[in-house]
Amino acid sequence: MISERIDKMLKSLKARQENARRIDRNLGRYAEKLSRFIWLWRESRLLVLVFAVAVCDFLSTYLGLNFKSNTFESGSLARWALNHGGYFRLISIDLAVAGGLSAIALALRSYYTRIGSPDYGRAAFVLVLLPYAFIAALAVINNMLFVLGLG
Repeated sequence: MISERIDKMLKSLKARQENARRIDRNLGRYAEKLSRFIWLWRESRLLVLVFAVAVCDFLSTYLGLNFKSNTFESGSLARWALNHGGYFRLISIDLAVAGGLSAIALALRSYYTRIGSPDYGRAAFVLVLLPYAFIAALAVINNMLFVLGLG
C-alpha cells in the first residue's frame, strides 16, 4: 500500500517534470526569436563588435585627452586607470571588461547548450553582450563629437 502510493507520487512528479521541460522548450523558441530580433547576425560578429567598440572607446578617449585642450575623463574607472597606469592600464581595463563579459556570455551559451536549451543560450549571449556594446558605442560617439568640437 505505501509502496503503491510512493510509486504513484514518483510517476506524478516525473510527469510534471516532463511537462515542465516541454513548456520550457516551447518558450525557448520565443527567447531565440527575441534574440534574433535584437541581433540578426551570428554571435561571433557580436564578439567582434564588443572588442572593436572597446578599442574604439580607448582610441576616442586618447584622442580627446591628447588633442583637445581642457578635457578630462569623466568615467571613474577610466579616470582611476589613467591616474594609476596611464593609457596602458586604460586599454587593459577596456579589454578586460570586454573579455570578462564575453567569457560570461560564452559560459552561459555553453551551459544552456549542454543542458539542451540552445535557444536560451543564444538569448543569454546576446542579452549579456549587446547592452555593453551599445553603451560603449554611445561613449565613442560622445567622445568623437567632443573631439570634433560638435559636443
